[in-house]
Amino acid sequence: MTTATCQVAETWRAARSVVPPGLLDAAGCNVPSDRTFDAVVAHLRLERERGGYAAEPDLTPARSALAALTGASPADVAFTESGTAAMATLLGGWRLPPGSRVGFARTEYGSTLMLLRRLAGERGWELVELPVDDDSRVELDGLRSRLTSGLDLVSVVHIASHRGVVQPAEEIGALCRAAGVPLVLDVCQSLGQVPVGGVGATAYVGTSRKWLAGPRGVGFLIVPGRTPDMDAAAPTLGGHVWTAGTTTPAPLPDAIRYEGSEGGIAARIALGLAAQEHQALGPAAVHAHLAGLGGMARRILDGAGGWRVVEPLDEPSAIVTLRPPPGDSAEDARSRAARAGLLVGAAPVARAPLDLHEPVLRVSPPPGTDPATLRELARVLAG
Repeated sequence: MTTATCQVAETWRAARSVVPPGLLDAAGCNVPSDRTFDAVVAHLRLERERGGYAAEPDLTPARSALAALTGASPADVAFTESGTAAMATLLGGWRLPPGSRVGFARTEYGSTLMLLRRLAGERGWELVELPVDDDSRVELDGLRSRLTSGLDLVSVVHIASHRGVVQPAEEIGALCRAAGVPLVLDVCQSLGQVPVGGVGATAYVGTSRKWLAGPRGVGFLIVPGRTPDMDAAAPTLGGHVWTAGTTTPAPLPDAIRYEGSEGGIAARIALGLAAQEHQALGPAAVHAHLAGLGGMARRILDGAGGWRVVEPLDEPSAIVTLRPPPGDSAEDARSRAARAGLLVGAAPVARAPLDLHEPVLRVSPPPGTDPATLRELARVLAG
């Protein structure tokens, strides 16, 4: 490790007085810092003492911290309950006419795929699968061809929940912009883990509890590239106004149109703090550290007990997925790991029904993970 990446590990761990032993599931739910945890508690206490609405904070610092990670502005940020809720309000309110063609890859997250299929059925959209290579990485020539043939919207998962492959988001963004086609980038597993700035997406959908290490119960939309046909799935009084002489509410000009006035305000504050902490650590150093952890995990785990790593061993992500040998399964391995004091994840087929043929074990070490923890998991798998 370089000095910078070692410093990331030390600082990240030092900011947390409690970390679950054997944590190897940062992609599922990471550990907030003491400062982030305390911010949640402090605001809940303030709401109790003053009243919920009297304690309403200025969320501009939180919006600014998130916006900075993608090169957007604070007005481009809207808070939701989760990444799934963010995707639902974004796509559900997009006024694409019947016959519109929506491109997606087979790595699409299961709930988004269900949403796309429902919207396609109800609104007459055509879903167009984008070509991918053997690693399920979007083929850029194939995307260019699909764009030339005509697409009205493209949805891509930057890093899938079930596979640690990093999609070429900057190149995908450049192709979509050149074709004048909006791009929705799912950054639930990438923001805080790999670079996201420079993509130039029309909208980013994210969540708090993974690589940003914020609290559960809050997600977000970052929408710097709004088009006239974009609105929330359901209008809210906080994001829309009644125009005199009309019967239809008009959305406010910024991303606030996607945000409800009710929500976990304490969690929104804490997510902003988590994003600030990520910036203070130095995103480039964090990304390098996590890529190093992922590479180390793949080298240690590949072949242990016949388990094989799915993505390329040098993939620059900290999500490591393993395919079971005959006679074993992801759920059985996760249970054995739990008995050994190790927290790992398992991705069921429903997580990506077009790309997964059987559940896989998912290992996602947070910053500062001791190599001995990974070696212990290898022994459990070989067990």
